[in-house]
Amino acid sequence: MSYIQVQYFHTPAGELILGVYDNQLCMADWRYRKTRKSIDARLQKGLSVTYIEEDTAVLQQARQELDEYFNRQRQNFNIPLLMVGTDFQKQVWRELIDIPYGTTSSYLVLSKSIGNEKAVRAVASANGANAISIMIPCHRIIGSDGSLVGYAGGLPAKRKLLALEQSG
Repeated sequence: MSYIQVQYFHTPAGELILGVYDNQLCMADWRYRKTRKSIDARLQKGLSVTYIEEDTAVLQQARQELDEYFNRQRQNFNIPLLMVGTDFQKQVWRELIDIPYGTTSSYLVLSKSIGNEKAVRAVASANGANAISIMIPCHRIIGSDGSLVGYAGGLPAKRKLLALEQSG
């Protein structure tokens, strides 16, 4: 049986579960999110794996890059990512990566950027299914009216991430 190697990591915005499969980060997700079980099931089924708690060089790199991010020393991540999801989800997640540090966007703008203005709800669902938070910056999505909208790590974590980026 293959494994996703996992470690728990405390950040100023909350605790993450970091996971690596085949030397690629496949999870940097909020440990206590409401959909924790469904995210874990999708990753484990999609890769035909289970979790094992052990450290790797890629997990060490992820922790270092996240520490640099929270210390305002990093705006972009270099860690190799493995996105586990549908083709549509992966398309949305790639668009999220293109949202510049310190800026925000909306589901509608994201829908337009993938060429399907009417896919706002599907884009919102894909955004919510993101298992690689911060590196795939779903926290940069706000409501079209400028309001904060749901976030897997909770709205307090989202506020902290946006404030961090807008102050640096």
